[in-house]
Amino acid sequence: MIIGIPKEIKNHEYRVGATPSMVRALVDAGHQVLVQSQAGTKIGFSDEMFKAAGAKIVQTAKEIYDVAEMVIKVKEPQDSEFPLLKKGQILFCYLHLAPDPIQTEQLIKSKVVAIAYETVTDTQGRLPLLIPMSEMAGRIAIQVGATCLQLNMGGKGVLLGGVPGVAPARVVVIGGGIVGTESARMALGLGADVIIIDKDLNRLRALDAQFGPRLKTLYSSPLTIEEAISRADLVIGAVLIPGKTAPKLITRQMIKKMTPGSVIVDVAIDQGGCTETSKPTTHADPIYIVDDVIHYCVTNMPGACARTSTQALTNATMDYALTIANKGWRQALLNNVGLRNGLNVCYGQVTNESVAHDLGYNYVPPEMLLHEALV
Repeated sequence: MIIGIPKEIKNHEYRVGATPSMVRALVDAGHQVLVQSQAGTKIGFSDEMFKAAGAKIVQTAKEIYDVAEMVIKVKEPQDSEFPLLKKGQILFCYLHLAPDPIQTEQLIKSKVVAIAYETVTDTQGRLPLLIPMSEMAGRIAIQVGATCLQLNMGGKGVLLGGVPGVAPARVVVIGGGIVGTESARMALGLGADVIIIDKDLNRLRALDAQFGPRLKTLYSSPLTIEEAISRADLVIGAVLIPGKTAPKLITRQMIKKMTPGSVIVDVAIDQGGCTETSKPTTHADPIYIVDDVIHYCVTNMPGACARTSTQALTNATMDYALTIANKGWRQALLNNVGLRNGLNVCYGQVTNESVAHDLGYNYVPPEMLLHEALV
């Protein structure tokens, strides 16, 4: 198979879809890999390193999309990339389609085979290709939240961990999944006073057992959330319903009750955000203020630590990419139900039920397309 690795062009996105190690694995398996020049230079993966791993270096994205049977990326295609997509081309990357009707429409029109990292599952129902970036985003959320609390950033001037004789900052994490757990871990490590809110009692019990009495847990309800964030210095939105638009658990009225200079970091922004006031931002212009509350809603937070996140991501994606390349997408998806769950759009059909529901499309089960002769 001919596999293409284009340079990411989203704002301040320096991750790359494959490391030289991943390229070597693909080449050793008999595949041809094209890498766009400078795709990994910013994070220490030079063109020479990719060439030494067996890749062919090309200058433009068009050269990749023109011939690649599978395109491996990190983030969703940008506007300039949509016209380059080809019918039947495999697109393997993060997509986050439910809150993005424009991208969904473009992928339908292009008739690509779009496999989304964020909906691939393993045998235990976990999201193995989302987990590493959720770990990254959860930890980064505390870093950026702590920075935003500084007075020079517009925050209330509170140090996350406090000092002897002065109380630490109060951190509220909405959601007890991977992002929430890693946010809590980082905030506790810095000495903050941390509350985590979730509606799954078994998850709250597990978090209580994991972190002990340093972490306070609360069962989720609108009143619980309102009371907790009204006293919070930093709120982390860590809500995820796989494939679906994030629920708006934090309302505008709740935010109005927060103290001026407080901070919200909405990690759920990739799926539309979990607050009514959230809107996507970029690393170039990451924050805005609503009702005197700082909002940080960058849609590619792990891109801030692009080298670490590229290595973590490709550790997870490599075996899946090899499976697709070795077997072809139909056989790979037939053999692996978890990988099949990653199929979001295929030959003009929406094949993820959550995406279809949220955007009003007819849902076509992936199995129907795997067994049909498509033209």
